[in-house]
Amino acid sequence: MAELLTQIVAKYNYWLYIVLMMIGLYAMIVKNNLVKKLVGMNIFQTSIILFYVSIGYKKGATIPIIENAHGGHGAGHTVIQAADYINPLPHVLMLTAIVVSVATFGVALALTVKVYQRYQTLEEDEIRMRLTRVEPEQPEVGIHD
Repeated sequence: MAELLTQIVAKYNYWLYIVLMMIGLYAMIVKNNLVKKLVGMNIFQTSIILFYVSIGYKKGATIPIIENAHGGHGAGHTVIQAADYINPLPHVLMLTAIVVSVATFGVALALTVKVYQRYQTLEEDEIRMRLTRVEPEQPEVGIHD
């Protein structure tokens, strides 16, 4: 039992990511306000990014830049081991995921502004109720000949 507890405590960061993920999922499913849903989505995305970055971490490893790689095997040369270096792929992929996350959040906020301008509310229930009613068609504002 003590060994199990030690293993759980040793992976505290993963438990933190799970808690963040569940907070984000809860906000997306339960909240009625569209902005709260978007913030929940952002928390969910951030927790997954943190999870993947933590997977790429390796204790005691260094960045994958090899100096003096043009030497041969012999006296004074060390053998290069892949286990001594951090895998940069998860970090690079998550950098791309951060850009996509920010872009998604920005577009979603812009759409939320348009929804508010149209319905004068951000509450999902009120918007759904107004959508089920038949509303008269509103003319588009613009230049007409």
